[in-house]
Amino acid sequence: MTNNFSKYQTIIDDFRGKVLSKDFEAEFSHVTKNIPKTERFLLKMELKRLANPCTRLIDLRGHVDGECRAFEHEGRTHYLDDIAIRVFEESFADYQGYTFGVYEAVMNTENNFRVIYQNEKNQIKTPNVTVKPAKVFEKSQYPAQLFSFGPYFNRSEERMNFAIALQVHFSDDKMVEGTCSDISVNGCKFRFNSVENIKIRQLITIRFSGLEGEFQFDKKEKFTYEVRNIQIIEGLQLVGVSRVYTSPEEKDGFKQFLKGYIQGNKRRYKINLDNTIKALQSRSFEQFALPKSNELPIFIEDVQGKLAPRFALTCHNNQNIFQYWQDEKRQSTLSYLVTPDRFLRIKKAAMLGKSVLVYSFIHVSQGKMYFYTADNVQLDEDADFMRQYLGFAASKESFAITQLNYLALNSEYADSPLTLSNTIAKKDEYLNIPASDDVKESLSRLTAIITATNITNKEIHAFYQALPFDNINTNKLKNFGHKRLVESVNVDDVGINYNNQRQEPRFVYKTAIVVDADGVISQGISQDFSTSGLKIALDKSSLLKRGDVVNITFPQLQKITSSFDLQSLPYEVMRVNTSKTIINLRVFVEKHQHIGRAFFKALIQKNREKLTPDEYAMLSPGLAKALRNIYSASLQTVALMIQTSGSRYKIEAVTTNNKNSRILSYCKQLSDRNHHYNLYPLLSNMQATSLMNTTLKKLQAGDRPVSDILYIAINPENEMVDKAVTTKLDEELQTDKLKKIFIKNALKRGEFFCIKVVVSRTDDPDMQYLNPELSYISSYAIHRGKQLEQEIWSVAGVVQVFDITQEAMMRFHLIDD
Repeated sequence: MTNNFSKYQTIIDDFRGKVLSKDFEAEFSHVTKNIPKTERFLLKMELKRLANPCTRLIDLRGHVDGECRAFEHEGRTHYLDDIAIRVFEESFADYQGYTFGVYEAVMNTENNFRVIYQNEKNQIKTPNVTVKPAKVFEKSQYPAQLFSFGPYFNRSEERMNFAIALQVHFSDDKMVEGTCSDISVNGCKFRFNSVENIKIRQLITIRFSGLEGEFQFDKKEKFTYEVRNIQIIEGLQLVGVSRVYTSPEEKDGFKQFLKGYIQGNKRRYKINLDNTIKALQSRSFEQFALPKSNELPIFIEDVQGKLAPRFALTCHNNQNIFQYWQDEKRQSTLSYLVTPDRFLRIKKAAMLGKSVLVYSFIHVSQGKMYFYTADNVQLDEDADFMRQYLGFAASKESFAITQLNYLALNSEYADSPLTLSNTIAKKDEYLNIPASDDVKESLSRLTAIITATNITNKEIHAFYQALPFDNINTNKLKNFGHKRLVESVNVDDVGINYNNQRQEPRFVYKTAIVVDADGVISQGISQDFSTSGLKIALDKSSLLKRGDVVNITFPQLQKITSSFDLQSLPYEVMRVNTSKTIINLRVFVEKHQHIGRAFFKALIQKNREKLTPDEYAMLSPGLAKALRNIYSASLQTVALMIQTSGSRYKIEAVTTNNKNSRILSYCKQLSDRNHHYNLYPLLSNMQATSLMNTTLKKLQAGDRPVSDILYIAINPENEMVDKAVTTKLDEELQTDKLKKIFIKNALKRGEFFCIKVVVSRTDDPDMQYLNPELSYISSYAIHRGKQLEQEIWSVAGVVQVFDITQEAMMRFHLIDD
């Protein structure tokens, strides 16, 4: 509509949907008799234009001050917020169809940023106009759904959505009529309109009265089923049953009928895809969250009653934890962190819903590293020494606080089959290969998972540094020092990845190397090599970073060959550890063939039997997948998935297997929607969410994550969400005294939480693991498949949520009132 029609807005509103009526011409002429003829003609054309059918899709994501969601209407999917949906429905009713008038009304809602901006401009131009201030309603609901990671149970056969009448006969001659909702060859699900007295494992007989016109069988014939699951939803009772055969299956005519009937009609009635859709959603979120984990999962091995760390799942975000627990020889010292005695304390604390906090530092003498650790249980035994130990430990740069949690280990979760009801394509069968016997043997000795999270930051470190440690009892201090390892403990770090990026075998080989990085010369040795890659250890820390190109010389290897020039060979840096000493490289080919690749290829071919293959590298892909599946199915850490919505971000999905999480329990209580969690305690602080969004926009997938701490007070007695919850950023409570006052007030009125949030930019998904289920869904519901694919690609970041309340309480008990 042009600006010329703004003065006729009342007339336009009055004639909504009346253009096609018989009385339109007469009514319009009567109402517009005083309007000039030219303007009357243009106004009539405008009314007819607004009444014309419209096919445009509306996407308001990023254009309105509200949360948009998919809104399906007449086969179209629009993305509208609540206000736009209300305007759409009202305008649709007025115009009696989807017209340009409906489209323009939705595009001009009062919360549209363009409209808001235009109104503000008009107010600036006409400052003398007095406008009654509008009421400001604080947003108190941040709804999100919960998704759990594994195990994903595959249905043995496809279920077809099929609503027919049936009769359920109980053993006491009682008969109840019900309605089938879906059916398979060997089972079905039906519903009762009222709650009946029925139990799991109970045998019942069913007469499919609604099928009697399709299948020729005796009307009195009934089939025996066993009750497998029962649900009650809003007064309806849903019952899942499986067939019990009393005669040889191959002679069962009803079963043969169902096979043909479902195969012939499944595209007409549609396959029940709920199981596959739910699995795909969780599996995609798992693929984004796990490679960005900020906790280190440590798998504990039991060898003849001796407990010790054996594997650690590493990724870019948690690599610093793994490297912290290494000595000067780069041998793992995780056995200092998780000792047999401490393991028992961790397990006991888990039963009470608590963690174990380990306060550690590293003393370096004559080039050797000595580790000191003390956990909160040990320190509680001597309150005076606790202050001294913490102050002394914090005086070291290597001071760290590690939060340890216990996770039960179930090796049955090693396999994570696709949920395709045994219809998997041959080309995708490799994705469903179960764990090998070698992997199963390795898993059989594992007994538990301990997750280690470094919760130290500058503010916490500074707090402990202020504690005095004059006249510390050195004899007591020595008790917390660990004796240096006589024999190295073999703890393998297994990468969390969804694609085996190791395309060729690696061989362990140590030889001297010289690195030239733009004239800066470094010495070191190789650790392993392949045809296209190299892993080296430098004598001193470097300034190298990912993407740098360096020139490598092999002086010792050059002595044994005259056929290859092994000087100044270009390699690209692919990965650098925290101490900048371990470098992963790959050949860098600019114009000509890379001499290093040709040399190592020839070396491997001629000395295959003499070279030592990296057995762990060969085993890693299968083992990594199994360990990752076990860890994800046991995961207790809460994560928020950040998805793009137009030019904005939204958080509408929470992932964890811990439905008893304290913070999530309160989020559920605060929600006004069933089966949803209100993330108000985590997202209501505008300063925190703005910082989170700004941070994410700057982050790249390979960057270090950014963390902050939230102090949350919840008063469950207050029914108003915005009054019940108070959330403060760490920097808002500028002194330790203010933080202690906040904690005290929170505990007086209800609950206190100290939450560490860690924001990471996610990598692109590896669609080869998601495509089989996505294609299966799309083949029966193409619109649903497209929507799921869009949701997958919309994930931009992940926020891991760590409850560090226990450490905060211990810290502020040390503050004098």
